[in-house]
Amino acid sequence: MLFDLSQLEAGDRYKLMASSITPRPIAWVTTLAPDGARNAAPYSFFNMMAADPPLIALGLMRKPNGERKDTCANIVATGEFVVNLVSEDDLDAMNWTCAEAPAGYDELAAAGVATAPSAMIRPPRIASAPVSFECRVVETLDFAPAATVVIGQVLALHMDDRFVDPERLHVDTPAMQLMARMHGAGWYTRSTDRIQRNRPRFEDLRLHAAGCGMDA
Repeated sequence: MLFDLSQLEAGDRYKLMASSITPRPIAWVTTLAPDGARNAAPYSFFNMMAADPPLIALGLMRKPNGERKDTCANIVATGEFVVNLVSEDDLDAMNWTCAEAPAGYDELAAAGVATAPSAMIRPPRIASAPVSFECRVVETLDFAPAATVVIGQVLALHMDDRFVDPERLHVDTPAMQLMARMHGAGWYTRSTDRIQRNRPRFEDLRLHAAGCGMDA
């Protein structure tokens, strides 16, 4: 079935795309307003974009009236934010911070989430997060009135000592029990079922193509 997205309402486009582009990692973003008020909210339009320089991207949807939500407004105003990854232990606390709270409301306090100071920027990180990325804005792309895309450079990375060998930089990702977003509203998924495939050499690809009777 072919969908011409230009002919669909925004909600229908969201439904089709968000239900098929899964699983999506969750950025539990902490920011500070210019007056110092704390804010926390989860976003699943998020991923790593590059390692040199270390870049991540956030897609921040706006309110129905086109106004920026607190996270976006704080990032644009201050140029700083922390992306905290979400373990299964933090799922319920993270979910509480999804609430559409009024500006200035401290979701971290309301959800009972402990924070720790960041090393290079002002917004705090979430103490229980297995990984936290301290970020500074590199570029902001406005697609008003619907969304803002933020490109951030990672200045510092905090990782729980339990999950990393500091000498080899070997990370025990499965032990983090990271959560991701999945299909419809309210659904999440665990990353417990894994399949490994090594990257093939070009020579092996050519042999595979020949064996399948393909022109390679």
